[in-house]
Amino acid sequence: QVQLVESGGGLVQAGGSLRLSCAASGHTFSRSAMGWFRQAPGKEREFVTAITRSGGSTYYADSVKGRFTISKDNAKNTVYLQMNSLKPEDTALYYCAARRAARGGTYYYSAPVEYDYWGQGTQVTVSS
Repeated sequence: QVQLVESGGGLVQAGGSLRLSCAASGHTFSRSAMGWFRQAPGKEREFVTAITRSGGSTYYADSVKGRFTISKDNAKNTVYLQMNSLKPEDTALYYCAARRAARGGTYYYSAPVEYDYWGQGTQVTVSS
């Protein structure tokens, strides 16, 4: 199984930057596609970004495209979310998620149901 631990959240002013980290356990990390989701109070969990197991492809929600960058370091068993030009509407609890390595079929990267493991979340608050 995979265990995920997020870190790096905090308070930041609008226009600032923040880098989130998600440390993963498990011997099959390199074969695990990863995603980041966020949830603000009163809103449903929404897709932010994802990266394929090889790291060869990345996907972004339109709201963060050009501002956020996801990356995967298999040697460190860690996935990162670099967030630049942060806006107040980015304020949310950010979750790291992993798709189990052995899972086949089509990878619907933006769907929460595609992911089998979730971190506890890290809070990101952007002030104006």
